[in-house]
Amino acid sequence: MAEATQQEEFSGVAATSFTETPLQRVHRLKDVIREGGDEAQKVRHLPAETADILINEGLYRFTLPLELGGENASVRETIEVLEAMAAIDGSVGWNVMIGSEINAIAAGGMDPDIARTVYLDNPRVIMCGGGGPGTKPSFAIKQKDGSYLVSGQTTFQSGCHNAEWCFMVAPIVEDGEPVVGEDGNPIIRMWFLHRSEWEIVDTWNMAGLRGSGSHDVLAEGARVPKHLSGVDLFSVPAHYPNPVFRIPVALRLSFNKAAVSLGVARGALDAFADIAQNKIPLLTASALKDKPIVHYRMGEGEATLRAARAFLMETMDDVAEELEAGRPTPGPETTKLARLACTHAANVSMHVVDSIHNAAGTTSLRMDCPLERKLRDAHGCATHRWVAHPLYAEIGKMYLGHAGLPELSGEGEPQVSK
Repeated sequence: MAEATQQEEFSGVAATSFTETPLQRVHRLKDVIREGGDEAQKVRHLPAETADILINEGLYRFTLPLELGGENASVRETIEVLEAMAAIDGSVGWNVMIGSEINAIAAGGMDPDIARTVYLDNPRVIMCGGGGPGTKPSFAIKQKDGSYLVSGQTTFQSGCHNAEWCFMVAPIVEDGEPVVGEDGNPIIRMWFLHRSEWEIVDTWNMAGLRGSGSHDVLAEGARVPKHLSGVDLFSVPAHYPNPVFRIPVALRLSFNKAAVSLGVARGALDAFADIAQNKIPLLTASALKDKPIVHYRMGEGEATLRAARAFLMETMDDVAEELEAGRPTPGPETTKLARLACTHAANVSMHVVDSIHNAAGTTSLRMDCPLERKLRDAHGCATHRWVAHPLYAEIGKMYLGHAGLPELSGEGEPQVSK
């Protein structure tokens, strides 16, 4: 990706042009990210001041197409940027991953005229969405003017404190009954709700990714205007030439989570090396860095993490190459291997952090030790639906001739009915 130059109409985002790549900007903002991550642990969401700086630096927009004020990042570039940020702080990395991911996924399938209004009229836009059902079941009711009123509660809305738009899944109902489509199934959509139409329910009191702000979102009769009723997070026509926009949604949701996982583990290895240089364990005369078990865990961790990263990059490069060669979507085998690599990256990263956390001894249990947070964040990443360990079994079945989840071969999506 060529160095980005901030276009004049986006001067509201940053006063100066971007003369650095997104990855270079992440490295320059290391102290900002670390301090924001520390504060996020206390308030359980990304502080507005940190979000503002990251917005100004274009780090929520770098995955968008050039036409919408982004930097048209490739898959590899996206992974590298998110990995580098998560190595500094997992929760900050997770916030930017979710915001930039949903910004881009929504843009890819959004009507270009609507997209220009959403993204160019407010270059500071951040979106959140997805999640699961909350304590109040969701539903949408069509109105006479073609708009919809959406009510319900959804969980795991990472970054909602900083978002202007939220996607909420809800079935269309009429007279209290689900509206059925031509395929005989209820019509369910991901509704595009403006911040003025929903509120945050404080539910995120977790250990892992504590600063991600993954609270519930509640809507009670949120109005979706007719012209926005067709906006859907899981719609992926190729409106833009970048092949990223033709990657199946399930795989897009996976490789970004894997990137954050790798970053958390990389940050843990770096922190472990720093601790080992100075710590002298109780009742010993030599520093931790001189212990054979520490040598072993460090070497094993580096090899394991680098191998997982290489597998992820290899498979995602294969996905990009197939799309660049003209395939409308990546092939079944390519998609399956990429999903396996994403799952492997997240779970291996967790195991690497577990191993070195143990080797660091009681120091790693201190709340002010960076390894303590890395341990929680690594487990938080690896439990996410798109990279969690049960997917090993689903993919393993496919190698033994059984049918797996359609999404794992790119032949099906977590699509919603139109």
